[in-house]
Amino acid sequence: MLSRRLIRIKAFKTLFAFEGSEADNVNAAQKSLVESCDKVKDLYYFLLNISGSLIQVAEDKISAGMRKFHPTEAEANPNLKFVHNRFASLLSDDPEFGRYCQKRGLTWGEWEPFVRHVYNSIVTKDYYLDYMNSGQDSFEEDCRLFSCIFQDEFEDNEELESILEDISLLWIDDVAYALNAIIAGIEETIRKKHVVHPSTFLKEDDKEFALRLLAESIARYDEYFALVSAHLDNWNSDRLVATDATLIVMGITEAVVFPTIPVKVTINEYVEIAKYYSTPNSRIFVNGILDRIIQEKIAEGEVVKQGRGLLE
Repeated sequence: MLSRRLIRIKAFKTLFAFEGSEADNVNAAQKSLVESCDKVKDLYYFLLNISGSLIQVAEDKISAGMRKFHPTEAEANPNLKFVHNRFASLLSDDPEFGRYCQKRGLTWGEWEPFVRHVYNSIVTKDYYLDYMNSGQDSFEEDCRLFSCIFQDEFEDNEELESILEDISLLWIDDVAYALNAIIAGIEETIRKKHVVHPSTFLKEDDKEFALRLLAESIARYDEYFALVSAHLDNWNSDRLVATDATLIVMGITEAVVFPTIPVKVTINEYVEIAKYYSTPNSRIFVNGILDRIIQEKIAEGEVVKQGRGLLE
């Protein structure tokens, strides 16, 4: 589920917190990193689990309308297409999905007002009205409706962000990634006709990459921080931005420790992370210092890559 970039971001945050504290337990830091990665998967399931709650709100509204003494035509003969949505039913009927959500408390009962707000917003949207009145009836159409819901209702939703912040501070920065993963998962569900259960890591060696990157960065931090400080031109190391230092240390570590990752990929990844997690000038600074140090280590034979083009 997690891309290598998101793994690097999680490792960066863990390393930054580790170096900013008096902690000295590398195993505890690695455990914290894995928990942070697993939280993205929890967020994925939590957001996806709102599907059944939205159906329940729709069913409750239909029942309330039909119980009226003088229901309108629409209330007396409601359009049941949404409440019979097969994507939502597929999730509700999937035992693995249900067990995971219940075990980890990823349910929406506490946040029912938000669910109602989302539903009330959905029913006003063109994509919902087109779905309800399309005259079609297909599993693909049912799935695509929820793709529209997750794209339209959850991005930049301040009420949702407040809820997520109350549940886990680790979730705030991962909402966009989780939503993209959900939409990709819905497309895969359309193809496979069953619920897709993502693993925390996309590849088997991604967890090993995360743990080793963190452990090696911790072990080499003082050495590489001193190296970074030595490369500062007319700049006191006390003025070095801590996030920049952490990113550069991790970049040097990755270049030295992982022989199959191209140098260009390593530099580009940490420059991109610097754009979002450091100062406006950090991108240029991280790129310049990291490239200079890695090139020196290539010349010294400390950075050795396996395969053509990996040193470029």
